[in-house]
Amino acid sequence: MRAVITVVGKDRTGIIAKISETLCKYDVNIQDIAQNVMEELFAMVMLVDISKCNIDFSSLVEALDKDGEEMGMKVHCMHEDIFNAMHRI
Repeated sequence: MRAVITVVGKDRTGIIAKISETLCKYDVNIQDIAQNVMEELFAMVMLVDISKCNIDFSSLVEALDKDGEEMGMKVHCMHEDIFNAMHRI
């Protein structure tokens, strides 16, 4: 089971560290990560393995939302099944 996490907002120090810390806390493994900074805009997409996550998916989403609020950024976490269904032609 995997999920796609996106993070968007004004660039600042510690964004990846904050999200990674939360994921580690709940036994979520980062499988792939891409990030880009365009002027002052930070954008990141992560593919994570949630098969060993020690909390339910909705609680993980809430924890990541809280991280986003604390950093003044938008964090969105979507289960891979939903992501695939939305992007199927």
